[in-house]
Amino acid sequence: MNPKLDDLHPYPFQKLAQLFEGTQPPEQAHIALSIGEPKHPAPASVLDTLRDSLADVARYPATKGLPELREAIATWATRRFNLGTGNLDPDTQLLPLNGTREGLFSFAQAMLSGTPDSLVVSPNPFYQIYEGAALLAGAQPYFVNSTRNGGGLPDFSSVPAATWDRCELVYLCSPGNPNGAVMGLEDYRQLLELADRHDFVIAADECYSEIYHPEVEPPLGMLEACRRLDRDDYRRCVVFHSLSKRSNLPGLRSGFVAGDADCLARFLRYRTYHGCAMPIHHQQASITAWNDEAHVQANREAYRAKFDAVLPILAPWLDVARPEAGFYLWPRTPMDDETFARALYNEENVTVLPGRYLSRTSDGVNPGENRVRMALVASQEECVEAAQRIARFIERRTQNGSI
Repeated sequence: MNPKLDDLHPYPFQKLAQLFEGTQPPEQAHIALSIGEPKHPAPASVLDTLRDSLADVARYPATKGLPELREAIATWATRRFNLGTGNLDPDTQLLPLNGTREGLFSFAQAMLSGTPDSLVVSPNPFYQIYEGAALLAGAQPYFVNSTRNGGGLPDFSSVPAATWDRCELVYLCSPGNPNGAVMGLEDYRQLLELADRHDFVIAADECYSEIYHPEVEPPLGMLEACRRLDRDDYRRCVVFHSLSKRSNLPGLRSGFVAGDADCLARFLRYRTYHGCAMPIHHQQASITAWNDEAHVQANREAYRAKFDAVLPILAPWLDVARPEAGFYLWPRTPMDDETFARALYNEENVTVLPGRYLSRTSDGVNPGENRVRMALVASQEECVEAAQRIARFIERRTQNGSI
């Protein structure tokens, strides 16, 4: 057995199941705000393509993917992130993935040296794949508390130079999970300067980039920042995107990685052995998805409507604010976050995720403590009902003195 498996923490939802042991929620319908699985309808055109291309299961897919898929992705990314024609080569600077989760994990296995003193720097709170990828690649995770910008962005200025010298890979998440914070151009400039000085690679998880308020500027991506900073080769930089959140297709397992051609050449070699080529009918469906923006705009409007409906209900009872992007709320809780989540489930049959399950103690602080993550992925009616139950729960607890 690989002894590194023993270093892995239980996944957040395993912890949540353990937390709920012995509870007896009321018989009213359960509403889950705990997992970020989109529930909006999948685009009909994508499902049609998927069905019409099922005959392609008779063919082995290539690890590098169909040229038509890479071209569709490059066209989308160039338009979305203002990269300029010809500045993202679909043959050398882009690979399809079976979703960002698979790519974020396997990228670390390909990039890291495995030496005992190597580090992977991660924001805190974080997506747990970052930690698991580091540990199973033989590195140690180093967590940077997200204390900048009102508790949203990782404070990379707090990291000692000696730590950067040991760093081989940095994971970013912008827009952030769970706080929705978005990195700006100066944030990228400072991190890129550190990468050049200390020789590490940056892996930017941008799977929430298309969920933002329809009337504001789209979140800045790392490749776009590179272009604006005259780094046309995207040296040391790769970005990960997915159709799961953008297009409500979490079960399609389709995404891509793009950026530094040297990194991706090494990653392609790894993936050829890994055996993770995307099925051809999934590739065909993905082409349809990347070529259409109408369903993405409708998706944004649906999330905007849910935030508009839910926040006025919760604001009198919780310290909560609309995120810059993404579909999570990240409120402070009036009691311990585990106690809040367990009692809310037991009394109102609503599940939220304790913030401490998404973070680790770093510099004596666990930045997820006394917060919970709420994913507004269900229907607007269910999200409103959940907010009303949460408000009722807090009001009742306030009145009986248990808060």
